[in-house]
Amino acid sequence: MNQRISNVEFVGYPDEFISQPIPLVHAGVSAGFPSPADDYIDRTLDLNELLVTNPPATFFVRVDGDSMIEAGIHPGDILSVDRSEEACDGSIVIAMINGEMTVKELSLYPKLRLIAHNEHYPPIELSEQDDFEIFGRVKGLVRVFK
Repeated sequence: MNQRISNVEFVGYPDEFISQPIPLVHAGVSAGFPSPADDYIDRTLDLNELLVTNPPATFFVRVDGDSMIEAGIHPGDILSVDRSEEACDGSIVIAMINGEMTVKELSLYPKLRLIAHNEHYPPIELSEQDDFEIFGRVKGLVRVFK
């Protein structure tokens, strides 16, 4: 099976976007009977609070492809990636393999490989001959419904 590796597109850095605090409803949102949210507004929230812990080391990428769909990462999602956090076994990472960027789960045991979360994509087995670099650990995502 010929697997397309490159499935992320660089979007930008946190400091390139204007901070815009939005009201945060403190109580959970009911999926049953509606309730007036105005009574529950606790404070404002800037998405940077959730997605960016180290601005100089953070960047955003947009997902292009379905190799991580079973991990809840869909085409068009924007991922927050932190280069300063060490990736460990089981981390979702942005990696560069032989010149192509991808988002996958890092597996260190029993050998180094990148795992897709879609049964149609086999694991990427990495060897010493591969030009491989981890660009950062995925911290979170933003999804816009259409």
